[in-house]
Amino acid sequence: MEIRDIEIFLTLARELHFGRTAELLHVTPARVSQAIKKQERRIGGALFIRTSHHVRLTALGRQLHDDLLPVHRGLRRSLERAARTAKGESEVLRLGMVASNSEYLRPLLTAFTSHRPDCTVQIRAVGYNDPFSALRGDAIDVLVAWLPIREPDLTVGPVVCTEPIVLCVAATHPLATRRSVSYEDLADEDVLTGATPDYWRASLIPTHTPSGRPIPRGPSAVDGTQVLVIVGSGEAVCPVHAHALRYYDRPDIAYVPVRDAPLSHWALCWRTSGETAAIRALADIAREHGPRAL
Repeated sequence: MEIRDIEIFLTLARELHFGRTAELLHVTPARVSQAIKKQERRIGGALFIRTSHHVRLTALGRQLHDDLLPVHRGLRRSLERAARTAKGESEVLRLGMVASNSEYLRPLLTAFTSHRPDCTVQIRAVGYNDPFSALRGDAIDVLVAWLPIREPDLTVGPVVCTEPIVLCVAATHPLATRRSVSYEDLADEDVLTGATPDYWRASLIPTHTPSGRPIPRGPSAVDGTQVLVIVGSGEAVCPVHAHALRYYDRPDIAYVPVRDAPLSHWALCWRTSGETAAIRALADIAREHGPRAL
């Protein structure tokens, strides 16, 4: 199977539309149809079910897609690395960050670049409402995210840092004057929720207090800006990671330690099928350094 035919198949499997696939790849719809028919003849079975209104993968097509996708990504990365080497350019490792605390990782990144001077680290911001799509879409190579991470296609690497949990409240809220709060206090508050995976929400916001009282769920936010606006208005409160004290300091917001919250652990993770020597080197150095307490 030619590389172009693989690209056509994978793009059609994603878009499920012949015209859109042709437009994205700058070919004609007839070329897309021809490539798919050629692949189906070679394989001996239908890859797509086509109707006048819909296109969808067959079970055989899904199997081929799942097998080809990591191979195609690896081939593309190999060609890109070869092109960079030919031009005398350095390798690039794209590091995604859910949080804004990249400065805390400076010792780790400095050690990595000393060990791999031919590799440049680029930091990319990743939204916590859809944290793993950037990895799966090959927009980043490795992600720093808080545990737990329960994604079967991802490898969870070493913990790079730990930090406490604090309660984000409006500066005028009665809890803002406390030296600390407990999860028990949240039974009397509307608590902001988000679009993160369920297990992430549970790690920050339990469904019940230690005594068994339900914790009310308030409005939802999909990013840090929305969290600060809603909390600052007094509409809800929200447990957040303690690095917010440094990176999201605002006059209308107060942060109060949650004394019975466990430490949050941040770890490296990456697509199992996309593991590279640079990712392994970063993980090895992170293990040697151990987690940093923030």
